[in-house]
Amino acid sequence: MSERGGPSDARPEAGLLASLRGLLVTGLDIAQARLALLGNELEEQKVRIVEGLVLAVAGLFVLGVGVALFCGLVLLLFWEGYRLPALALLTLAFLGGGGWLLTLARRRLRSEGGPFRASLDELRQDRAALEPRDAPGTSQGPAA
Repeated sequence: MSERGGPSDARPEAGLLASLRGLLVTGLDIAQARLALLGNELEEQKVRIVEGLVLAVAGLFVLGVGVALFCGLVLLLFWEGYRLPALALLTLAFLGGGGWLLTLARRRLRSEGGPFRASLDELRQDRAALEPRDAPGTSQGPAA
């Protein structure tokens, strides 16, 4: 008779534990890669926002000086007879232009697909790869 519970029985358990450890290591590697991607996307978003704000402040300052000088020039040109219509026309033009620029800025700050698009795409691919697939010859309908 063969002896049960001997050293040969320890191999399947060691194989199962090794397999579980390998699965855990693989899962941790995937999580680490996804977190690194998320960190990169956070850094890109931060740089994009800071650059946009710096450029917007500089642009607003330069535009403000230009607008003041332009308005003064137009009012001096039409000082004698048409100063009120010139002021009204300039006011309407700048209000319309400001509204248009605000609309463009809002569109620009809304990113396509939302933040962390690449991370979400990778997680969707991971989920699709882990979903069970039916064998090609099996059917899911009721047996006839």
